[in-house]
Amino acid sequence: MPHAQRHRGAHPEDARLFAEAVLPRLRAAAAEVSYLCSRGYPLEPILNFVGGHHQLEARQRLALRRTASSPQQQQQRAARLLPPERAADGPLHIDGFNLIITLEVALSGGLLLRGADGAVRDLAGLSGSYRPVEETEEALLLLGRGLHALAVPAVQILLDAPVANSGRLRARVLEHAAAWPCAVEVSLLPDVDRALVAAPRVVSSDSAVLDACTSWLNLGAWLIARFLPQARLIDLATDRSDDPTDRPGFPTERP
Repeated sequence: MPHAQRHRGAHPEDARLFAEAVLPRLRAAAAEVSYLCSRGYPLEPILNFVGGHHQLEARQRLALRRTASSPQQQQQRAARLLPPERAADGPLHIDGFNLIITLEVALSGGLLLRGADGAVRDLAGLSGSYRPVEETEEALLLLGRGLHALAVPAVQILLDAPVANSGRLRARVLEHAAAWPCAVEVSLLPDVDRALVAAPRVVSSDSAVLDACTSWLNLGAWLIARFLPQARLIDLATDRSDDPTDRPGFPTERP
């Protein structure tokens, strides 16, 4: 069957699941997930517990999963976060699929989420195969514009070799990179996350990478704020000092 996906845009249920009236409930749930994570509970029971309490549907729970972090994780990530002006200080190591798909989603009008760590994430996912969409070329052009604006001297873009069509994406990136104002290396690796956690100056929104890398740059969020202010971005963060157990209706049972 031929590939039919032309965009990585909005899910048909997103307008209902993430309507303005629903956001206070989602933000309350996100704060509760963060609070329980800080107490050492495993994420899966937390999501089941909080999602059930707030009667959240599967895609709403996925949003919580993608943005979940404890206050401790948020503080540690913030301590390793480099400001945009530091982008010019040295080469960046970019989680290729992670960043490119997020930009494709933004350009397609899809839903983006910002958690308490400030990273922007999407709900598109990558299940063993990557297919370019109509916004892929524009996403790569946007990346080149950002690298130019930040005066980045060099980038290494890492792509997961086991993902189908990673080689085709590598070729497309290199075509665009010929016009970029910096040195570019595009590598196909068996385990991109393993390489990123050992590298400084990482660009990724993957939670496991952000918890282990030595430093990171929030390039996806910067690109979207700078060039795509019309993108549909929902902020699920609440005041980090807010204790959800002080709110009426927060369940006291353990998950």
